[in-house]
Amino acid sequence: MINTIPYVKRLNAMTNRERFINTMEYTSVDKVPNHEVGVWQQTIERWSSEGVCPYGMHWDWFTGEERFEMDAREFIPVNYDMMPPYERKVLESTERYEIFQDANGIIRKALLEGTVRGQRLSMDQYLKFPVETPEDFKELRKRYEAKLTARYPAQWETLYKKHWTERDHILVLGKNVAAGGFYWRAREWMGTENLSLAWYDHPDLMHEMMEFYADFTIEVSRPILEQVDVEYFNLSEDLSMKNGPLLSPNTFRTFIKPHMERLVSFMKSNGVRYVTLDTDGNPETLIPDFLDIGIDLLWPLERASGMDPLYLRKKFGKSLRLAGGVDKRVLATNKQSIDEHLELLRPVIEEGGYIPQVDHLVPPDVSFDNFCYYMDKKRTLLGG
Repeated sequence: MINTIPYVKRLNAMTNRERFINTMEYTSVDKVPNHEVGVWQQTIERWSSEGVCPYGMHWDWFTGEERFEMDAREFIPVNYDMMPPYERKVLESTERYEIFQDANGIIRKALLEGTVRGQRLSMDQYLKFPVETPEDFKELRKRYEAKLTARYPAQWETLYKKHWTERDHILVLGKNVAAGGFYWRAREWMGTENLSLAWYDHPDLMHEMMEFYADFTIEVSRPILEQVDVEYFNLSEDLSMKNGPLLSPNTFRTFIKPHMERLVSFMKSNGVRYVTLDTDGNPETLIPDFLDIGIDLLWPLERASGMDPLYLRKKFGKSLRLAGGVDKRVLATNKQSIDEHLELLRPVIEEGGYIPQVDHLVPPDVSFDNFCYYMDKKRTLLGG
């Protein structure tokens, strides 16, 4: 069961963990948590040209960065992926692009120009996916055996359990996108276009996939949650585009909702305090269903898709916690615009239940000087 942490009245003595929970519970804090997602590899390259030593900072900002006083989070590295993965192999290569099979069995065409340390400047073209028929999914399932010791850190009960139990910092089950999500996994197995048709052409298969994902995720999570409670578990879904979700509310309710509700219920009854949901784009029409299921927090609130934290708080109230909502496009402009943009967020920051951060990775059109200015101004707001 969830361990109840008493809210701290001596605000200057708050721990990282207490600060996060109090923010989520709309209770007084010494400061709001300082979180960010990270940067493009191309951004690191730009900032290096501006005098930043790339070896002088941690670039996994989910776990924090001291230079910007980001709050630390620890992610239990549970492996929810295929075991074994598909063999990565290059099928065709030219000076401009390569066609390859990735670890998920997807055949992709990737533009090489502008690639920095494996990160592309543009999305790959997806040519073929491992699941095209119900028979293909039966084969794919064999790569998702839940009860494998290798899914967990070696000797975790001996080396980590005491550390996790006695922590003062935020502890998260699984890395950010480690577990994926219901829509995320189905798209990974079938591709967006094929998945969009499969809800109608292969409903039995889709019911099977959603049930399987819930069962598998529960069983992989169970050994950890039997011994350790965590602050949150994240469902990475990416089920929406700029103008709305990639599936209708009715399709979501028919296929995904019953199993997502079952998974969220398991998590919360086994020591997970909050369940968060990550999707780019605009999922607004599905938010009532998310809340009905028991989702606590939505992020990263992509501003280019109209996801305004103040609007969302006014419409859905305090039952929907929020994170993100800082427009990365504004950071590429000027300091006055950054000031004005952050000031608009002040009311919802002060109300609680909201952690402002850039609405995805920081892109390479943002200078290091502008980003430092943004972080300085944001820290002032967080401690206001």
